[in-house]
Amino acid sequence: MEHVKIAGIETEATRVGLGTWAIGGWMWGSTEASDAEKTIRSAIDRGVTLIDTAPIYGKGRSEEIVGKAVADSGKREQLVIATKVGLDWDDGIQRDSSPARIRKEIEDSLRRLKTDVIDLYQVHWPDASVPFQKTAEELEKLRAEGKIRAIGVSNYDPEQMDAFREGAALTTLQPPYNLFERGMEQQHLPYCKKQDITILSYGALCRGLLSGKMKPDTTFPKGDLRRNDPKYQQPRFGQYLNTVQRIDALARERYNVSVLEFAVRWILDKGIDIALWGARRPDQLDPLENIWGWNIDADTMSDIDRILAEGIAEPVGPEFMAPPENAPL
Repeated sequence: MEHVKIAGIETEATRVGLGTWAIGGWMWGSTEASDAEKTIRSAIDRGVTLIDTAPIYGKGRSEEIVGKAVADSGKREQLVIATKVGLDWDDGIQRDSSPARIRKEIEDSLRRLKTDVIDLYQVHWPDASVPFQKTAEELEKLRAEGKIRAIGVSNYDPEQMDAFREGAALTTLQPPYNLFERGMEQQHLPYCKKQDITILSYGALCRGLLSGKMKPDTTFPKGDLRRNDPKYQQPRFGQYLNTVQRIDALARERYNVSVLEFAVRWILDKGIDIALWGARRPDQLDPLENIWGWNIDADTMSDIDRILAEGIAEPVGPEFMAPPENAPL
């Protein structure tokens, strides 16, 4: 298993981390807590050292499940726990990166996660109503107080990261990135490489599209965010499914792996430091062992670009998931 060092954190992170949005249940259909805990324990037993969560995932439920599973494992010091800050859900989902909100959330997250320190604390979405520097300065205070070890942001663009870095050293960026959602390649990726910012990307399987298990008649329960995902609306859905089939055939022919395994390896070979992979059951982690020990060659990378261009007439990104933006200062 491959590892990467995140500045300020002693424990090395595996290049595939466990994402726990779905484990929280909310916006993904129901999830049994016992299954979720078993999944986290299974990931730890398989050698995964990075677990990423957020207060908004299940409105605190995901953090609570992660906290219990990690505590029961007895391996807290061997893990990198990453969570987020800056979303209020009391009256709909609202961005709030104010110092007061940060102070409230850090204590709630520490309590739910059953830990004295959070390894990586990330601002979930940019909040234009609060100066980015001011948000960064408050997080730097938390780092100085020993409540967090490293500071990151999620869903920020390079200009926003520049402003944020005036108030604190920025260690990581968490953007959406997968075979179907590549908007961060042109600006975010070179910016982070130049500034030595570690990238941990979310949505490796594009909300299940790249799992290889979706069918034309696949349906989702009420409350599942994919009901509103434009990729899951026809005729786009059919185009994406046909493209998945073509990628799966190529992956099996050239590397003897499934489209799921290929999709995760593709992210790592595109220069992303860490890919976050969501799972709700231990068996969904079985493909993990087939991610390591091989790389995608340049010809195959070019063939993938051609398949995508031929298969999807009007590709769309993950913009539908963004919470409402606040008015700028």
